[in-house]
Formats: sequence, structure tokens, C-alpha cells
Amino acid sequence: MEQTGINNKIDIMKKSIFLLLLTGAGFLSLHSQTPDPSWGIKFSGFVKNDIFYDTRQSGASNGIREGHFYLYPDNVLNDSEGNDLNANPSFHMLSIQTRLKGDISGPDAFGAKTSGVIEAEFFGTSESDINGFRLRHAYVKLDWAKSSLLAGQYWHPLFPTESFPGTVSFNTGAPFTPFSRNPQVRFTAVFGKVSAIATAYAQRDFVSSGPDGGSNKYMRNSGLPGFNGQVRVAAGEKVTAWAGFDYKNLRPELRTSLNVETNERIGSIAAFANVKFKTTPFTLSVMGIWAQNASDLVMIGGYAVTGTADPVSGAREYTNYSTLNGWADISTNAKKVNAGLFAGYSRNLGASDDVTGSFYGRGNNISHIFRISPRVTVTEGRFTVSAEIESTTAAYGTAGSDGLVTNAEGVSNLRILLATIFRF
Repeated sequence: MEQTGINNKIDIMKKSIFLLLLTGAGFLSLHSQTPDPSWGIKFSGFVKNDIFYDTRQSGASNGIREGHFYLYPDNVLNDSEGNDLNANPSFHMLSIQTRLKGDISGPDAFGAKTSGVIEAEFFGTSESDINGFRLRHAYVKLDWAKSSLLAGQYWHPLFPTESFPGTVSFNTGAPFTPFSRNPQVRFTAVFGKVSAIATAYAQRDFVSSGPDGGSNKYMRNSGLPGFNGQVRVAAGEKVTAWAGFDYKNLRPELRTSLNVETNERIGSIAAFANVKFKTTPFTLSVMGIWAQNASDLVMIGGYAVTGTADPVSGAREYTNYSTLNGWADISTNAKKVNAGLFAGYSRNLGASDDVTGSFYGRGNNISHIFRISPRVTVTEGRFTVSAEIESTTAAYGTAGSDGLVTNAEGVSNLRILLATIFRF
């Protein structure tokens, strides 16, 4: 009874906070209507409901928020009579993508145009916090004539913001495309049709794995941010291309099992290329990425223990798992009815050195994953109805000391998804 009372009080507090946010939003909206044109905020967002049916189970490790953010199907799990328990269907409805966004304008500063964005949704920060109101984006931006500076939480620089898959599924092409939002400082310099972009970032909601589970402390304890550099080229009006690299450094442990300080680290790199081809009838986007230790990007991969660097202190050494990933997405550009098709492939390339200890990451027993998902959307005014069939196959096998997977056999899931979106 006491616990029930506490839970009721917590629910009341959450509702009160949300009402306070709405009240504040209303006040800001009123303020934005004042004659002063140098400051204002414009609210937008959408209400979305997803209805989905899966032919196979996908547990918490292979799907996020009760399977809403789908990655790949679970491996075979036989009962005492040899029945595959994971070969059972699942059905669900969720509205946790519903979100609110505020675009903020302000007076010039330091000779630049200023702007800001606050965006949140009800996706929560963990499985236990589903329906929780969480921060997506929160950043400020300074725009000069030939450069810009962004500071705050925004998409990871590896996420292709101008060329991402248009799937109905909230996974947006994961685990084949990098998917993460990070606190960061990003500087962009423009030289005609070429832009150079440099980013330093940290981890917050999308974190690396390690000896104590998923946490951003491994990057924090390294004392270094992640670094990303890329070049964007606009080749005429129809073609845009990006290419770049990424580096992050983790310190998995501060002390060994023998209670001795250790400074052993694992550095990981990634390289990518992305091309977008847009015409009046259709848009085609293609991306390829080679990545080490990419689990924080909601991809397969990670790192593992290779041995003991110092038997006296017990300090452990680590090695990266590498993956090769690619995807293509094509969609029509009509005003009302549109069709699209997404295809993705991910391959485990193994470890750089022989693995002798624990693995930290996702999917080290998967050889490869493949997905194909056709979709159709119908829009009338601000209301959209979308349907998608998502077929995903993951090949599970035995992980060797080199990180490669042998004797792999595929298991498949077919997800049928229907979504409604009302934008405001």
C-alpha cells in the first residue's frame, strides 16, 4: 500500500511537471507574438501511433522500448522438447514517438544570426521509463556568411541528417546506419559548393558498453571527446555527397581486479561515404560505413579483452571488432501518395587481435544481417497514414577467437507496421 501511494505521488508530480511545461510553452508562444521581431519561438511536432506485428520474438537486446525500435530477430532458443521459443509472434501498439519541438529565433550576436532548438518526445530514457518525456535535441547555433557554430545536443555527425532512410519504422535504418544523438560542438566552414565540418562530441543517451554495462563514463574517464571530420560536396542541384572519419577513445576501467590503477584504453575509428541523388520524381540515398566498436551507434560490434598487459597490476588490453555496413533508400516525391524501398546489409569483420576475455558490445555471435522493407504513405493535409513490411534476417553462429562467426544460420522476422501521424 505504501509503495502504491508513492507511485501515485510520482505520477501526480510527472503530470504537474508536464502541465507546467505546457503552460510555459503557451506563455512563450504568446511572447513570440509581440512586436519585437528579434526574439521568438515557434512550436511544432506530431502525434504518432504505431501498430506492429512480428512473426518472431526480439528481446530487449535486439529491440528497444518493447520492440518499438527494432534491430534484428532473436536467435533460436529451444525448450526441453526442441521447440524454438523465439519462433512465436508478437503484437503491440505504441504512441511514444509523439513529440514537441520549439524553434527559437533571437537577435544577432558576434556578427552572426542566432537560433536554437528544443525538442522532446515520450520515448523515455530506458525500458523502465517508457512513456517518459525525454530530451532529443537542445542546441544553439550561430550562422555567419561562410561558417556556422552549433553547440548542444544534436545528431551524431555520422548520422546522415540530409540523407537518412525514410522508413516508417522508428529505427530509421538501424543497425545498418549510425543512429545516435550526442552533446557536441560542431563548426562548419563553407567554400563555395564544398563544406568542411569538424565536431567534438560526448556521450549521453547513446553510450558504449563496458565492464559495468552501458555507460558514458568510459568516454568521460578517457579525458577526451570523440572527434569527427567530414567534407560535404554539392555537385550541381541534384547530387550531394559526404565523406569523413570518426575517432573515439574509451578507458574501460580506472582500477583492475587487483585494486591497482590502470590507464589501458581502446581507440576506435570509423570512415563513411554517403551520396544523395534527388530529382523531381524520386530521391535515392546510398551510404557505406566501416566502423570499429560501433555499439554506441546502435550497430553491431564492440570491443573485447585480448589479455593482461601487466600481470602484476592485472591491467587488461583490448581489441576492436570491425563491421562493414551499407544501405540504400529510394522514395518517390509526390504530394499525396508515395512509395519507398529500403535495403541494408551489415557484416561482422572480426577482431583486430585474438580475443581471450569478455566482449563488450552487440551481436558478436552474428555473422551478418540483411533487411529489405518496402513502404507506402498517404498524406492528406496534416494527416499521414503509412504502411511498411520489414523483413530482417540475422545469421547467428559460433564466435571464434578472431571475432569471426562460423557455422552461421539465418533466422528471419517479418514486421508488418501501420502508422498514423498528425503534424502540427
